[in-house]
Amino acid sequence: MNISRRTTLGAGAAAAGWAMIPGRVLGANEKVNFAAIGLGQQGGGITGAFAGNPKVNLIAICDVDIDSSSPVKDDSKGQLGWGKPTITPAHNAAKYPKAKKYRDFRKMFDEIGDQLDAVCIGVPDHSHFPIAMHAMSLGIAVYVEKPLARTFQECDLLMKAEKKYGVVTQMGNQGHSGDNYFQFKAWREAGIIKDVTHVDAYMNNWRRWHPWGDVKGYPTGGKVPATMNWNVWQGTTPRPMEFSDKFHYGNWRGWHQFGTGCFGDWGAHILDTIHQFLELGLPEKFGTKMIEGRNDYIFPMKSVINFQFPERGEGLPAMDIDWYDGQKNWCPKPKEMGDRNPGGPGKFIYSKELIFHGNSHHRPLQVIPYEKFKQMLVDGTVTKDYGKHSNHYQNFVNAVRGEEQTRSPFSVAGPLCQMFSLGCIAQRLGGEFEFDRETQQITNSKTANALLKDDVREGWEQYYKV
Repeated sequence: MNISRRTTLGAGAAAAGWAMIPGRVLGANEKVNFAAIGLGQQGGGITGAFAGNPKVNLIAICDVDIDSSSPVKDDSKGQLGWGKPTITPAHNAAKYPKAKKYRDFRKMFDEIGDQLDAVCIGVPDHSHFPIAMHAMSLGIAVYVEKPLARTFQECDLLMKAEKKYGVVTQMGNQGHSGDNYFQFKAWREAGIIKDVTHVDAYMNNWRRWHPWGDVKGYPTGGKVPATMNWNVWQGTTPRPMEFSDKFHYGNWRGWHQFGTGCFGDWGAHILDTIHQFLELGLPEKFGTKMIEGRNDYIFPMKSVINFQFPERGEGLPAMDIDWYDGQKNWCPKPKEMGDRNPGGPGKFIYSKELIFHGNSHHRPLQVIPYEKFKQMLVDGTVTKDYGKHSNHYQNFVNAVRGEEQTRSPFSVAGPLCQMFSLGCIAQRLGGEFEFDRETQQITNSKTANALLKDDVREGWEQYYKV
């Protein structure tokens, strides 16, 4: 891919160690020219968050089904908590009448790429990669929903592209700019969180694919909606498929070919601070301790995935993580918690001296037993004042303007998402696997190692070149 001709920011910012967009220099009162890609339920939400920022000028919106106004049936029997059908792309697009509309991100970049400073990407997991790669190659800053990408290789290429093109990046695990981020960072630096040896993390809610049972193949016979560009929706998928409402909207997450299951969806909201501040990197072993409903096409009904990490330095001994997902697939609760309901999704962090409990996203940790936590608050060992900070969306916009560093750049989020990719391989195959952290290869299974990447769809090969 060719990089467009864009002016660069001054060398002073680069010398300060900030990831700065190699785009036009923004004046103090100049807005960030922005495009939003993906206008469905989550995409529409993040578009609104950016469009409402007074520092942003939303000049383009893009969705493969941007004119769709057909309500989406909620077949979750109330378990998703929507209450109403999913907001449609047409509904969201109507909020931005001044923005130019596109159904193909490639056409948008071809026509106005040199006008853009930043994009947000809120589309299915399998399409994160090509859109982000295209934007970065044009010197455009990228905010992309979690997980970063679907495969281990794609995460690696996104990190390499971030470094090559020098653009501002942010993965959309919004809690990584919340209280939990600043608390965990401060407690780690103060030595309160140290010598962690084990983590139990869990997400036990109903998922869309749970009623599907033992799937024997991909669905066929669906009719592509007249408003939809099904070809672009499939993106880099090497095996083009027929349209099905079992893929679009939202149901794509349960398929190995398109999504990353519960782990890729929720892991970034539960394990993010653990992974970053305990400097985990990649595991040396991983595998399934339990799996129910393993399937070649969709994610299992229940599973427990184990990851083992080596010693990483002072206060960072060898440790492991157990990830639990599936309905009523509960992890053990510390006896110190008594009869108290831990709620969820969440995690328990076991160190040599303390046990910590936390839920997902921005929610801060507590020490177990809670009486000890209360005493630590009283004597000043810890505090509930985590300061005031920009939220995740503001943080990205401020970074594009050279005012902050992003908190979840690809260099931080990439290895976390590679761990998710490994976990998805374990859920797909079942079994135990050995991983060489240096060569980044699975050494005891050729089948598993082959799943670190996927075949490339003809005509989309350029996105895999950095």
